[in-house]
Amino acid sequence: MRVLIVDDNFVNRMLLQTSLKKVSAPDIAADGREAIDAVTHALKEGLPYDLILLDIMMPDVDGYEALEKIREIEEKSGICGLDGVKIIMTTAVDEKEAIMKTFRMGCESYVIKPISKDKLFTEMEKLELLPAKV
Repeated sequence: MRVLIVDDNFVNRMLLQTSLKKVSAPDIAADGREAIDAVTHALKEGLPYDLILLDIMMPDVDGYEALEKIREIEEKSGICGLDGVKIIMTTAVDEKEAIMKTFRMGCESYVIKPISKDKLFTEMEKLELLPAKV
C-alpha cells in the first residue's frame, strides 16, 4: 500500500510512520506544498497513493488547500469519485465546522490527534484499505 504522511510536526510524522510500518513504508511530506508535489509525481509515475494522512494546520500550504489541490490534480488526470486516493485528515482541530468543511472538500475520514495505532487502523479498515478484524 502506498501511503503519504503529511504533517509539519516531526514527532507526529514519526509516530504515524511507526504505526504503519507493518503495512507500508510511507512517504513523508512536511507541508501541503510537498504533498501536492508528491501526489503529482506519483500520478506521473503511474504509482498513485492509496492513502494520504493529512494534517490541517501547517504553514504556507495548509491541509485545506492541499486537499483541494490534490482533488483538482486527480480530476485533471481523469480520476474522480471513489477512484481517488483515500484521505484521512489527521489533526488537532476538533470543530464541527472544520470537520464538515473537509468532508465537503473530499476527504473520506477525520481523526483527532493524538492518534493511536488502533484508531488509525480502524479508519483504514472502514475505508477498505485493510482487512476487517475478525
